[in-house]
Amino acid sequence: MIINSENANRLAIYFFYDRRGIVDRYVPYFLDDLKKNVSEIFIVCNGKLTPDGKEQLEKYGHVMVRENKGFDVWAYKTALESYGWEKLKTYDEVIMLNNTIMGPVYSFSETFEKMDGEDLDFWGLTEYFKIKGDPFGYSPYGYLPDHIQSHWIACRRSLVSSSDFQEYWENMPMIEDYAQAVGKHESIFTKRFADKGYRWAVSVECEDLRSYSGYPLMMCPKKLIAERRCPIFKKRSFFHMEDDFLKNTAGEQTSELFDYLRCETDYDVDLIWDTILRNYHQYDIVKNLNLAYILPTNQFNEETFKTQVSDHKIALVMHLFFEDLLEESYHYVSAMPPEADIYLTTDTEAKKAAIEKVFSKLPCRRLEVRVIQNRGRDVSSLLVGVKDVIMDYDIVCFAHDKKTAQVKPGTIGASFAYKCFENVLSNKAYVANVINTFVNNPRLGILSPPEPNHSTFFTTIGFEWGPNYNVTKKLAKELGLTVPMNVMAPPVAPLGTMFWFRPAAMKPLYDKNWEYEDFPEEPNKIDGTLLHAIERIYPFVVQQSGYYPAIGMTDKFAAIEYNNLRYYVRGYNQVLVNNGIGPYYDQMVALMNQVFALRGSFKAVIKFRMKCYLKKYLPQKLYKKMRKRWRKMKGIENLNGIEVKGED
Repeated sequence: MIINSENANRLAIYFFYDRRGIVDRYVPYFLDDLKKNVSEIFIVCNGKLTPDGKEQLEKYGHVMVRENKGFDVWAYKTALESYGWEKLKTYDEVIMLNNTIMGPVYSFSETFEKMDGEDLDFWGLTEYFKIKGDPFGYSPYGYLPDHIQSHWIACRRSLVSSSDFQEYWENMPMIEDYAQAVGKHESIFTKRFADKGYRWAVSVECEDLRSYSGYPLMMCPKKLIAERRCPIFKKRSFFHMEDDFLKNTAGEQTSELFDYLRCETDYDVDLIWDTILRNYHQYDIVKNLNLAYILPTNQFNEETFKTQVSDHKIALVMHLFFEDLLEESYHYVSAMPPEADIYLTTDTEAKKAAIEKVFSKLPCRRLEVRVIQNRGRDVSSLLVGVKDVIMDYDIVCFAHDKKTAQVKPGTIGASFAYKCFENVLSNKAYVANVINTFVNNPRLGILSPPEPNHSTFFTTIGFEWGPNYNVTKKLAKELGLTVPMNVMAPPVAPLGTMFWFRPAAMKPLYDKNWEYEDFPEEPNKIDGTLLHAIERIYPFVVQQSGYYPAIGMTDKFAAIEYNNLRYYVRGYNQVLVNNGIGPYYDQMVALMNQVFALRGSFKAVIKFRMKCYLKKYLPQKLYKKMRKRWRKMKGIENLNGIEVKGED
């Protein structure tokens, strides 16, 4: 069936879901363009809608709010039933699409113009290629066939008016979970109707990429948009499973997508920030967008910097406790531009006099030394000591003198301090580049050094929360934060409490009227107390305000960090691979978890070691054949080698 573009009668059934019923700005932007290309939009929402959200959606068509049941599949089924088959037959095309896609990058008119001339019964935007095996256990074919991705399936009258199509939907079983949504609908819809003789295609043709990626829209989205004018991209690109990405790419796919959208298209990337910062874990966002800024220490554009400093109010807040570190502290503070205001806090008048003597020669716009209570340490310095002026500034650096006396030898603590200071106040060029980064990235809220991972701090990576999750969660509730926080997802926090930030992004934290009495008296243990909760709450506060957290490093320290982390990974790989575990990271982690879960069973350990030995020394085909036969005997489904599908 070919469609006449000039008078085509199209119905779009748009499925919408948001856990809080909020309609982010990317949805109206998407529907504005869609509305120009269809006759009618019917919006079906699972769960709930805020009054404002409903008002926004009603601008585009009728809105049905239904129980959050059956995923998008039953939302489509319900919408089709509400129209009835006789009414649906009057449309040239019925499009079922959902809000897991964002765009359009190019107007949908291009897509419709291209596809209207194709003699088809149904079509989509993008295709997911065949997967051997059935990871979800619901496919009648025993594998996942080539299929149109369900975020956009357009069905023409020739299909909609058929008994095949009507029976398919009338007999659709209830969908209880995501696996069923894929296994009972998305992955089989295309083959089901293709086998009956119905013709189909996708507008973004990727057949030549079949061996390149089974999921091109997720693994190489920039290629599809830049080279094939794909009009959409997946929202999930910004929070997808890192394991799946790193099985298929080096981790560049999402940041490449974002940079292309920002620099080469008219799409407003603020629409992306609005929805992902509100809904998804900061750790996933930072990893997938590679939000780590490596900034030079030996070059900066002086003229540009002077303009930026004149347009933005810059300050440094630093808490000084140790008199023997004043000269070292002065060295780092002197990296600030002379146009900045400097606030130094300490706990006694005697120390104040010593600080004023050392810092009297510091070139700056304003120098003020404040005496604060010795309660809450550096945290109260920032939240109480300068709360009267902090919101006057656009960009602020926060630091404090640092000793880590509890670990020996002293070089361990000194290196921790070095890591913090060098990646916050290395020198004038670096500071200028940090300020430039904030100016050029208006959604950047906090820039922190990487966490310590040397010596006794090695296990900080993997245990970033320490014993502080519950107290941080409690504080988040008190502050009214609603962004996701999960004990399994680490905070992108300044574990050392030195960082650059945008005060406007910290407003929810400063809206609480902090007093010195809120903090524990000295001396006190730090872990598990309010002090370490605040240290970890900073990035969640900025995320709540619509800004993102990021990691910042000097070019020099990035070299140190890379070589350290490479050394650690190499050591683990040598141990694991030499014992037959690998090559994929996620498999290695899963197998090691099995080993430790079974370590109490001598029989289980022997079996595991034998399995690793066979895998290492037997030909791969023979090993896989033996393993498949063994799993079949045990009634265990073989899931090895199955690519994990993401949300659609």
